[in-house]
This record gives sequence, structure tokens and C-alpha cells, in this order.
Amino acid sequence: MAKKVLVVDDEKLIVKGIRFSLEQDGMEVTCAYDGEEALRLAQENKFDMILLDIMLPKMDGFEVCQAIREFSNMPIVMLTAKGDDMDKILGLEYGADDYITKPFNILEVKARIKAIMRRTAASEPKEENSKVIESGDLKLDCESRRLFVQGREINLTAKEFDLLELLVMNPNKVYSRENLLNLVWGYEYPGDVRTVDVHVRRLREKIEPNPSEPKYVHTKWGVGYFYQK
Repeated sequence: MAKKVLVVDDEKLIVKGIRFSLEQDGMEVTCAYDGEEALRLAQENKFDMILLDIMLPKMDGFEVCQAIREFSNMPIVMLTAKGDDMDKILGLEYGADDYITKPFNILEVKARIKAIMRRTAASEPKEENSKVIESGDLKLDCESRRLFVQGREINLTAKEFDLLELLVMNPNKVYSRENLLNLVWGYEYPGDVRTVDVHVRRLREKIEPNPSEPKYVHTKWGVGYFYQK
């Protein structure tokens, strides 16, 4: 079954180039040229991947990403200006899974898309491996990839769930930021450890009663992060 990708950029030549290249690889590509159109398409369709530019008419990429995260965990890759670290960090803060800097090599874009799709497919539940992890107030349904805290469902992005699942399955084991980056994002991921920090902060804001005094995801200063039962 063809993978469905939404490409969002107001530069039509860029969209045309990406679309042509992805279609050559058998993907089904939908295009949008402003933020409102992108959000509408994301609400009406299920995509395997969204490539989302930051600088868009009507709604910028950050607003679109944040709005999509209210109803979907489909992978989102932000397209950012080369060397603009603040855009990369903000993109992650708003719920993006990854980023690609402009100008980019289309071969790199295709490789990154396929890598994320492979990781997403690998993390999708398989019936024979279905399991529910209960730890204190937390309940992780690994088959449906849903989290409940004190009986209340918490909406996590794919990477937030992957991160929490790893920590909960290995309680009190301290993982360095570099180790988490490799295990959750993959060894080929070109980002840095700030990606881990941003996701841990977002995760705490969602699951902790008081994020500044975490109950579940703790910091071992100078070492990394761990889950405490």
C-alpha cells in the first residue's frame, strides 16, 4: 500500500520537485501551499508523513504543527532555514518529530522520510506482542499506543510515547541523552541531544502533576534521565 505524504510549502517549485521525487519511489503525494489548507487536509486525511515548511501564508508551520498535534500523532518533519537553531528547537517544542534544513538534497530528504517511516512501522503494535504496562499511576497500552495517568488519557506524540515506553520498561535505569537519542531516534538521526531535552520537557508537562518536581521522569544530574517506579 502506497505511503501517503503531505508536502506543505508556499514555494511551488520546491513542492513540485519533492512531489516528483517521492512519486518516483511509489509514494502518494498531496500538496498544500498555505497553513490553512495544510491543516484542513490533515484533518480530512490520514498521512504517513507531513513535510511542513515554517514560513507559510495564513498560518505558519508552528501553528499548523501545534493544531495537528491536538488531534493526531502522524509524523511531522519541519523544513527550516539552514543554521537557524531556534526554528529547529521551536519546531520540536510544537510537536514536530524531526527537521530538515534548507537548502536540502532531495536524496537526503527521501532517506530521512524512509528512515522515519521505518521507525514508525517498527513501533506500530503487532497483535502477538500486545501488552499493557502498569506502573504506579501510569498505564501504557503498547498495542494501541495510549497512555493513561490516574485513569485519564494523555495524548502523546509518537516520539514522546517511545521515550516514555523505553524508560518505564527499564525502571531506575539511567540513560544518557546520547543513548536516548540513539535508541529512540535512531543512530542515523542527525539532530543533537537538545532534541531529547525538549521531548523530556514536553513529556513532563503532560504527565507530571508538577513538572518542576517530577514524580515519574527524573534527571540524574550530569548523567541523563530515568523513570522511577
